[in-house]
Amino acid sequence: MPENNPDNVIWFVGAGPGDPELITVKGRALLDKADVLLYAGSLVNPVLVASSPAAEKVDSWGMHLDDMVALMADRVQKGKTIVRLHSGDPALYGSIVEQIAELEKLNITVRIVPGVSSVFAAAAALTTEFTPRGVSETLIITRPAGKTLEKDYIAELSKVPATMAFFLGSEHFFAITEKLECPKETPAAVIFHASWPDQQVIYGTVADIAQRAQAAGITKSALLIVGKAVKGTESGYQRSHLYS
Repeated sequence: MPENNPDNVIWFVGAGPGDPELITVKGRALLDKADVLLYAGSLVNPVLVASSPAAEKVDSWGMHLDDMVALMADRVQKGKTIVRLHSGDPALYGSIVEQIAELEKLNITVRIVPGVSSVFAAAAALTTEFTPRGVSETLIITRPAGKTLEKDYIAELSKVPATMAFFLGSEHFFAITEKLECPKETPAAVIFHASWPDQQVIYGTVADIAQRAQAAGITKSALLIVGKAVKGTESGYQRSHLYS
């Protein structure tokens, strides 16, 4: 086994939501020592990619699964330290299980370093929490049907008194809000590029948020948050027993 990667390990690292300083300390250390950086295209801030001294940097945008696995397997067998850099946290819509399954067939171990998800950067942008007492005890993270998903359960899920966060839905805001069965006056917000320098926050309600986002020209890289928690300190929260 090669000396500089004796455990035959590939690291899957969460890059965080966009701000290059929101990567974890462990993730940063791995970027600094990586020989090969395979990163998730424009979803990862190019400033973060550029900050890694890795000799080989590969944009995975448009790559087939087999090609990514072949590249990682080849480099790890040569003793290279490989970082597979995913946006946000790899556990949310990261399509990592299929990569791991193929690598395991080759007796290659994957270790995961969590990252800050854009859903939490969205809460920061809204200056709120998703579970204020007396407002919401549940956070639902989901996505709408589209090219890669035949059916969603938005209508069913929206009957629960919860905060809802929609990923992969920037092109479907009208379709999402039409399916929601919560009251049309329920607060909603669209956060474009949460934590990036060009971050933009649009406030509205279920009735008008899609139109407001369209008017602002937001068609990609945005999260839709629905629920009273969007209003933050005006949400009608109750004081937590923890601080009473």
